[in-house]
Amino acid sequence: MGAITAAETGLSKVRLLEASAKTLEKVRISGGGRCNVTHACWDPTDLVTNYPRGRLPLLGSFSRFATGDAVSWFCQKGLDLIAEEDGRMFPITNSSSDVINCLSNAAKAIGVQCFTNSPVHKIDALKNSLFRVFPKNSQPIETQKVLLATGGHPSGRRLASSFGHSIVKPVPSLFSLTSRASFLNICSGISLNDVSLKLFVGETTFQERGSILITHWGFSGPAILRLSAFAARELNINDYNARLSINWINSDYIIAGNTLKEVRYSAARKQLGNTSPFPSLPKRLWLTFLKELEIDSSMRWSELTSKFEKKLLKKLLSNSFDISGRGPFGEEFVTAGGVNLSEVNLATMESRLFPGLYFAGELLDIDGVTGGYNFQHCWTSGWLAGKAIGIGLNSSSD
Repeated sequence: MGAITAAETGLSKVRLLEASAKTLEKVRISGGGRCNVTHACWDPTDLVTNYPRGRLPLLGSFSRFATGDAVSWFCQKGLDLIAEEDGRMFPITNSSSDVINCLSNAAKAIGVQCFTNSPVHKIDALKNSLFRVFPKNSQPIETQKVLLATGGHPSGRRLASSFGHSIVKPVPSLFSLTSRASFLNICSGISLNDVSLKLFVGETTFQERGSILITHWGFSGPAILRLSAFAARELNINDYNARLSINWINSDYIIAGNTLKEVRYSAARKQLGNTSPFPSLPKRLWLTFLKELEIDSSMRWSELTSKFEKKLLKKLLSNSFDISGRGPFGEEFVTAGGVNLSEVNLATMESRLFPGLYFAGELLDIDGVTGGYNFQHCWTSGWLAGKAIGIGLNSSSD
């Protein structure tokens, strides 16, 4: 995005140095091969709430290039996006390859020179306001502007540090949570669409609501990933030990209590195991709760005592689990941390410490929750940097 925008703004010579053998591989594998390009969140003031790091600083950036701008940009390049019910936006073809082709074709059409297998191991600042860039497998390149967009890879942080930039310690974000609760093996594979979560980490409490998935090692799903993003630093400090409280039915004690009392009369002769009063609760989970509370599933509702009713309410509304670590993998893995935002002009993405040096993407101390938000920041920061670089140089500059 940065290279294309700089070239479209007037630069006649733009080089893109890619460390790996192929460009855009992270795009290829994202979203299960579909690529969640952005999220249908159109108001910048709403959009910024999905970024645990960088929320307020991003408001100005998104005021210039946000979701609607990204959708229009891709549309103008021949790629239409479509929103799913949860707001995630994918290419209408449902293939990340089409996102790659869109960007690659746009870069080629505007004359961007792309060099793969060209990791940059050093950048020197010269006295005449030029930079000398040292790719690993080719001759040094002299240029007036440099845009670093290395994602979460440590090489970018190392290069930024060489120019005096301070780095906020990178820690994992967007991951599932591990628990040793015995019931996980029984309930593995169960998903719920609307639960309330509280995560207690040290002295801090984080809250979230949404969909979760029970796995044999713990808990995953959009709401869990969002929790992990906002709690990323505190979880890291506490060695990923925390306590998770789940309100399985997203209700309160009064409403849930009244529901139990009503079903004791309306279904008095029916067995507890055959009649769950909460339609959103999967039967396998309901039966597991009854077993854990030593409530006979063949018991009739009219026989349910106040003692068992209180136990059920506690289990349904504040089921607590000890969290002992991160999950074994994270498809949506993102790094929280990077170049300190106070050292970057977010209107242009230019370094405040070293003129001519620009940053974009995950290299910065900015990260979003799952759902297309991290890609949106990439498009925005790349566009802003490319625009500033292009305007700042005449068409004959490199």
